Amino acid sequence: MQAELNYKHLYYFWVAAKEGGMSHAAARLGMAVQTVSAQVRLLEQSLGYALFKPAGRGLVLTEAGQTALQLAEQIFLLGEQLPAAVRDAATQHAVRLVVGISDGLPKLAVRDLLEPVMAEPHLRLMCHEGEFDDLLADLALHRLDVVLSDRPAPANPNLRLYSHAMGHSPMGWFAPANWLAAVREDFPASLARVPVLLPTAHASVRVRLDQWFERRGIVPQLVGEFEDSALLTTFGSSGMGVFPAPERMREKLEQGYGLTWIAPCDEVQEHFYAIGTARKVQHPLVQRLLEAHLAGAS
Repeated sequence: MQAELNYKHLYYFWVAAKEGGMSHAAARLGMAVQTVSAQVRLLEQSLGYALFKPAGRGLVLTEAGQTALQLAEQIFLLGEQLPAAVRDAATQHAVRLVVGISDGLPKLAVRDLLEPVMAEPHLRLMCHEGEFDDLLADLALHRLDVVLSDRPAPANPNLRLYSHAMGHSPMGWFAPANWLAAVREDFPASLARVPVLLPTAHASVRVRLDQWFERRGIVPQLVGEFEDSALLTTFGSSGMGVFPAPERMREKLEQGYGLTWIAPCDEVQEHFYAIGTARKVQHPLVQRLLEAHLAGAS
């Protein structure tokens, strides 16, 4: 009969493997090298295979050791998550909302979109930023309650996802103080002479911005493209160039970043969506989000 796994022995092995040897592990654990080595040998005996082998003056993992390390990583990662999971379960009144934030969505808009639920007294909000397709996959696996995005979910018979419109915002042009006078002179033609920052194609609004330039026959002096809208705002406010942003963020950009609104980006709008796994939303906080933004749009 196989002996039960001793997790104490496994832990010493895990530390030794991550630290690169028995002496380093002993130093981290505050123990004697002989004690750590003895614990690892007991683990090897219980498993029936060597986990380390000599290599020069040190030790390296055997193939069995590499497999054991991979599984130990998973075991101790779960162990690290255990206290938080128990705490969440014991907090009877906590309302957990796990939100995926698409990388193409302006970060300043996220707080605004989530405003209707921020007053929830027992809210436990978890936000995960990522690429759009990865977030949809996590949503389909019920790892997320909702995905906030700048585009609806594409039709996919394998992923039954539903997109709920949360409104839109006209885009406008903003400038830091050092480019304010230059961009105001003969706007929008001035965008061919002053440095311009734009979102990358990760943002769905980029196509509409490119079309806006094309319709006006303007070749912008493009000096920066950013996947992360927060980075775009940071570089723009530091004086690198002018850039477009949703007008609903005008107050925050002017007061918080010292930027000045120049003019609307006519006919270009940023759209906002909440994507879920059911046509009828079940999560009470997601329902509140949609109801609030629907009422605001009416």
